[in-house]
Amino acid sequence: MSSPMDGFMQWMETKFVPVASKVGNQRHLAAVRDAFISILPITMVGSIATLLNVFVVDLPTMWLGEENVVTTSLAQVVNVDGLVSHGSMAIFALCFAFAFGYRLSRAYDVDGLAGGVIALASVVATMNFAPEFAYVLPNVTPDAMGALSSAGLAVAEVDGAVTLQVTGANLISTALTGATGLFSALIFGIISTMVYVKLTLKDVTIKLPEGVPPAVSKAFAAIIPGVVAVYVCAILAQLCVALTGQYPNDLIVEFIQKPLLGISQSAPAIVLTSFLIQLLWFFGIHGSQVMAPVLEGLYTPALLENMQVWNATHDIAQLPYLWTKASFECFSMFSGAGITLGLIIAIMIFSKRRECRVVAEMSAPMGVFNINEPVIFGMPIVLNPLYLIPWLLVPVVATVVAMAFTFTGLIPPVFIQVPWIMPVGIGAFLATGGNVLAGLVALLNLLISFVIWTPFVKLANRMDAPEKQ
Repeated sequence: MSSPMDGFMQWMETKFVPVASKVGNQRHLAAVRDAFISILPITMVGSIATLLNVFVVDLPTMWLGEENVVTTSLAQVVNVDGLVSHGSMAIFALCFAFAFGYRLSRAYDVDGLAGGVIALASVVATMNFAPEFAYVLPNVTPDAMGALSSAGLAVAEVDGAVTLQVTGANLISTALTGATGLFSALIFGIISTMVYVKLTLKDVTIKLPEGVPPAVSKAFAAIIPGVVAVYVCAILAQLCVALTGQYPNDLIVEFIQKPLLGISQSAPAIVLTSFLIQLLWFFGIHGSQVMAPVLEGLYTPALLENMQVWNATHDIAQLPYLWTKASFECFSMFSGAGITLGLIIAIMIFSKRRECRVVAEMSAPMGVFNINEPVIFGMPIVLNPLYLIPWLLVPVVATVVAMAFTFTGLIPPVFIQVPWIMPVGIGAFLATGGNVLAGLVALLNLLISFVIWTPFVKLANRMDAPEKQ
């Protein structure tokens, strides 16, 4: 007679796993995942600049006061970090648009370089090149507003401060090109790339004679699809302006981006994401890759928004999002999915099974740096009912613990992307701008994982007789 666990495993293998595999291999979702991976250097260099400023400006100012010797002596480093930020986070959406167009075009076996260029041009074609800015005029009292107005300046009083209203010309706000513009880059990247792909596959192209260099032939072949793609996006943008008075990015942020990011910040959404990653891994499917559209599409923009706000304000209280993609990495996925470093420690202390101890000893050095495939497939954990409960439970509990500390304000939200190989505690410390308690929370989660894994390691001792040493 089959047990309920056998029935569950069979249902998952026949119903859930095939669907998850299709989702993971869907071309558009895979292109989103691969595009974010492609521009990881841009994310990391921007994060490094932010992290350096934390230790060069923010912490010295907190400890030594304004105009301290550390910040003053390293002023040129701060200036360089500002330039790096302009070349990374300020143009993140544009980099993503190109990478996404390239990846999606390649998925359809058409010229990826042309697809990336067309997607980038199409996204820029939807942007407002005459944004309005409001600058607060320091040391100007409301009494001077009359004179300023007489001089032809557009001034207004806002909360007792005099602001100057300026309309830019041939300018693009970093709100469009940075993290805030990611959803627009994704939507118009899909539209433009699919127009280019479909026209190319239907041979609506300029064909040159044989013997023409391939680079020239590909460039001419992309002209008609590229022109149509850019015009389609530009027409859609102008329709938005004509019908609503707003550019597409404003509408997308208001009605799509903010609601989705708001939902992603709810405790059930965060816990469910962590749970699904584990469930997929149990069946041998790379959970992080299948869930990449959620992790990269929702939680990465949250991380980038936090970083952008921090760079502008240096105020933890103003960070808009409490949970980001790096929050998973720092608190519930360090040492890899399932926090298997806790399992490795439990095996080394309590296991009497020689084969388990060998796998643990070989996997420990890699586990410290968040590589745990040897444990997942070597124990194995995949499709092993013995480890199903702790495998699913550990990351969920760790996520809830970290959420409790973050949502109550005991530790700041994660706002810096750190290299994924950072050992437990160090990654959380750096990702929160040098918060010691955040590092201790990660270590607490390691202890919790050890406690949860230990009974199942002892249970494994009783299931199989240990070999004689």
